[in-house]
Amino acid sequence: YSKHYPHREEPGSKPTIFHIFEIFSLNLLFSEYLGEDGECFVHPVIRKVALQVVNDPTMTTSYLPPLGLSEFTRSATELALGKGSPAIVQNRTGGVQTLGGIGAIRVGAELLKHWYNEGDAVVSTLQETKIKDIHSYPYWDPERRCLAFEEMLQFLESVPEQSIIVLYTSAHCPTGADPTLDQWKQIADVMMRHRLFPFFLLPSQGLCSGDPNEDAASLRYFVSVGFELICAQSFSQNFGLYNERVGNLILVLKDSPTFLSVQSQAEKVVQTLWFRPPCWGARLVTIILNNPALVVEKEGLRAIAERTMLMREMLKEKLRMLSIPGSWDHLSQQSGLYCCTGLRDDEVEFLVRRQHVYLPSSGNINISTLNHQIVDYVAETMYLAVTKEDLLHKPSTIHL
Repeated sequence: YSKHYPHREEPGSKPTIFHIFEIFSLNLLFSEYLGEDGECFVHPVIRKVALQVVNDPTMTTSYLPPLGLSEFTRSATELALGKGSPAIVQNRTGGVQTLGGIGAIRVGAELLKHWYNEGDAVVSTLQETKIKDIHSYPYWDPERRCLAFEEMLQFLESVPEQSIIVLYTSAHCPTGADPTLDQWKQIADVMMRHRLFPFFLLPSQGLCSGDPNEDAASLRYFVSVGFELICAQSFSQNFGLYNERVGNLILVLKDSPTFLSVQSQAEKVVQTLWFRPPCWGARLVTIILNNPALVVEKEGLRAIAERTMLMREMLKEKLRMLSIPGSWDHLSQQSGLYCCTGLRDDEVEFLVRRQHVYLPSSGNINISTLNHQIVDYVAETMYLAVTKEDLLHKPSTIHL
């Protein structure tokens, strides 16, 4: 118990039935970024800015406008598109403050449902708006354990014109596999030829590479070649503001009058959903994005990205040392918080039912749930899951 959870043990306490169960159970399903101590990470810059806001005598608790804090939406849009983006220069883009990334998806879906030309929608998240003809497209190849890029392109070539295509800008959930910039250019070319509409998701900008600019490269490329698009942006993971629900829906249209018209429609949608957004989390993000002295936030993102990369490398190396069958190079080729292990359904079931290591049947995990204390245990249980048939005929050399 103390080996795996030393921060939870209280002096003089005796293990209970719950504690004994917890020793042999691991939850790899968290959606938050967890630090090395296994707790939800709060960056020091957030605490610092929060104290500044609390002590600010000019702070007000008045309602925000339905579209949200204007300084926040401007700064958040600039973070995603870059301050020199042609869409920003031409005044044909802006944001709508939402209740997290899911809120941004919902508002975007409502706009597309009522004001976009009818077509197919390729995303299950839009089901709440009762959009018809929702389909999924090939993305992950479970046999090769990599992005199913050719299959994805073939699908995009076959869908009807003006279909809505939902794309992760980076940090794909749940596989952790993202196209390269060259592959993004090929995707953009197909979508441009078939007049397909991009709906980007930007859930954790900066957590893939540690550089917010690099993680938004695909989105910026689409804008640079002339696409109209929308993007659901979230600040839950990269700023650690999970319970503040800070999101931004970015609208990129063909000209300024069209943008103002769509933004007006977005305001009507917001008023029917939550009327006015909260201010606290948006104010914290705004201060950080507009203060050059707070560059520590970028350093914090880089540290988080480096730790997730380290955990991937450690897990792959542990599996190599155990001589586990198959190739596990795909673990270090992914990025962001999520990781597709490549385990089969029966292997996942073995982990859950026999080893009490909990993960979805797809075999995807949050890589930040691993740390130096438990990565050996996870690797050993994966070894048992993959080689369980062989272990029926010979003694195990793995000691858990």
